[in-house]
Amino acid sequence: MSLKRRRVRGEKPKATVDMTSLIDLTFLLLVTFIVTLPALELGVTVQLPQGKTNKLPSKDNKANTITIDDKNNITFHGDKPLTLDELREELERSLKEDPDLPVLIRGDERLNYGSIMDVVKILNACKVSKMALVTKGD
Repeated sequence: MSLKRRRVRGEKPKATVDMTSLIDLTFLLLVTFIVTLPALELGVTVQLPQGKTNKLPSKDNKANTITIDDKNNITFHGDKPLTLDELREELERSLKEDPDLPVLIRGDERLNYGSIMDVVKILNACKVSKMALVTKGD
């Protein structure tokens, strides 16, 4: 004898969706992005100084970043270290494509102030109008 549940008069059948697999997929994607996001930021590791500032404006969230590590190695668009003259050439080439180029400077806090100023002087010489120094938030 089969045990069928009888519907009460006026009760409609209820459709349910099992959300377990969807939640598992969501957490898997979240963990994947949390693990890979730090690796997507430039391959050069620097210890940024502390500071409070407003959110940095960037064109299409793709700002051009100059990174100066604790050994005074300068990188722009990649991991290959550049000299100051090579940096000037790269900036001039980029400014020909976009004269309103935004540039972010990520300098290690262990650097002396003169190393950062050498890069800022090159930006001024190349007539970069949008520039910001990147700091680590509180």
